[in-house]
Amino acid sequence: MPELPEVETTVRGLARFLEGEQITRVQVNRPDMRRPFPPDLVQMITGATITGLGRRAKYGLLHTNRDTTLIFHLGMSGRWRIDPDIADKHDHLVLETKDHSFSLCDPRRFGWVDLVATDRLGEWPSIASLGPEPLGPELTAKHLYAAFKDRKQAVKLLLLDQRIVAGLGNIYVCEALFRAGIRPTKPGGKLTRPALRRLVPEIKAVLEQSIEDGGSSLRDYARPDGELGYFATRFAVYGREGEPCIRHDDGIIKRIEQGGRSTWYCPKCQK
Repeated sequence: MPELPEVETTVRGLARFLEGEQITRVQVNRPDMRRPFPPDLVQMITGATITGLGRRAKYGLLHTNRDTTLIFHLGMSGRWRIDPDIADKHDHLVLETKDHSFSLCDPRRFGWVDLVATDRLGEWPSIASLGPEPLGPELTAKHLYAAFKDRKQAVKLLLLDQRIVAGLGNIYVCEALFRAGIRPTKPGGKLTRPALRRLVPEIKAVLEQSIEDGGSSLRDYARPDGELGYFATRFAVYGREGEPCIRHDDGIIKRIEQGGRSTWYCPKCQK
């Protein structure tokens, strides 16, 4: 599933061609993806100018001059294609400007699109309950200490709770915990302030590095320009079960299950 860096990379790629442009044509090729397309999507977006693009957690945001924001979620396999040479049967939504075409392609149809009044974006149900952005100033060791206090749940699962930190996914939590030397099974309430002060900058660093690399390109994700990101080549633990640790000579990467998801870590490095 595309995670925060993949969505951020997508938004930045789209912004180069879409920001300030008028949508001249909207084509909806099926009635739904994971959810039905908004019934007024064509009417509201045709003729609108894209005034800005953004991201909240794993949601991409296209703001318009009609005080309406188009929200998109890439699901498991969704991606935007810019000026594709050939139409794809999985291009479910197409936006056109005077010079370019943007196709939302999603073979598995777990993604979706919605419309919301821009000034009420913070009240939209999927956004209203979100915690702070991991790359923003609100994510601090103090915030995590308060959120984890007296919690017996494993730190890995707490970091995946979108109410605590918005947008963190499995890959980057595994990698950040490794960098910080924290075992993913450790109860959140037992983490010390020094441990959290190590963790926060590592969360930010691993996300920033992945964004710079263009994402991880797991399975069928690609950037809007069709290029693949290469952060996966930097994985220290994710997907490396049985392989030697890059930091500890005697460390072997182990995989366990937590909350129905795989977790990778080094028993020697992470305490």
